[in-house]
Amino acid sequence: MSYSREGRPDSPRNSGSPGRGRRSRSLSRPRRSRSRSINGSGITGLSTRITSSDLEKYFNSEGKVLECHLVTDPDTREFRGFAFVTVETTEDADRCIKYLNCSVLEGRLITMEKVL
Repeated sequence: MSYSREGRPDSPRNSGSPGRGRRSRSLSRPRRSRSRSINGSGITGLSTRITSSDLEKYFNSEGKVLECHLVTDPDTREFRGFAFVTVETTEDADRCIKYLNCSVLEGRLITMEKVL
């Protein structure tokens, strides 16, 4: 029987090799592309009366909207005043931010930021 540096018998757990039923891990991870497109925007300052369809109509003026998500409180289900909008292209997202950031929607000043 061989012993490890710590004075304990070598076992699959102590040796560098994977034991039965275990897989070894690669030391290198695949890199994500840095040119990943960002087509989503976070919108804050929204009126509590706003609906997904209102947001879709508003943002369709600058780009094709794929999805609108109004954030609600999980307990009360009340709208929390912010949302996420995903548009078709990065150019649409840039145009939405350029022309609709700091605009007024339903009497409220809204702000926008790109999100992943």
